[in-house]
Amino acid sequence: MTRQVRALAAAALAAAIVATGTALAGGGKEQIKFTAADQAAARAAVIRRSDLGSASGWTGGAKKPDLSAGPTCANYHPKRSDLVLTGAAETDFRNGQLEFDSETQVLRTAKMVQLDWQREVQAPGAAACLRSYLTKSLGSTEKVASFAKLSIPQVATYTAGFRIGLEIRANGKTGSYVFEALLVGKGRTEITLSSFTPAAAQTSVAAATLRLARVLVGRAQA
Repeated sequence: MTRQVRALAAAALAAAIVATGTALAGGGKEQIKFTAADQAAARAAVIRRSDLGSASGWTGGAKKPDLSAGPTCANYHPKRSDLVLTGAAETDFRNGQLEFDSETQVLRTAKMVQLDWQREVQAPGAAACLRSYLTKSLGSTEKVASFAKLSIPQVATYTAGFRIGLEIRANGKTGSYVFEALLVGKGRTEITLSSFTPAAAQTSVAAATLRLARVLVGRAQA
């Protein structure tokens, strides 16, 4: 159940944030022209197992980034057809009900990152589109309990974040969970770092997510 909700939340976020890798209908699909150098740069700036400390129980690793099309909203159609994606990498790690996912994309120029940020993250309809899509996608035993933009330190040239509170009913019990995403841009690099955790652990996980964001920004060389 929780894995399905994580997937829905991630898909919704991908429609509205920097590291989507794909266009909403009407905005045109970005061009994908990977280079060996920028693929290596993307792989260098995602979470590694060593970033998660010495605790046992972690599973996961590298996965293929999802570059499929995202949802559409009437007032949200960011243009992407003039952007060129030259590198992409993603890793996902799980430990019980805790999950960290990182996706890093490299664009051809720093100007493209600036345009992408303005069109997708700063666009007035971005947050509303994200919440609307997620709410409609959830099943009858799942609901969005809260949705907020985060006020976080400026760890890179571009920094933003979202926190989504979810309530999930399974086996006659309702559990509270939090999906949080930090979005950063530096040079030609865009990073999305997300966490999914039971609400009771949200404070400590949020601190860990911010720490990981600083680590990834430090390794972003493109």
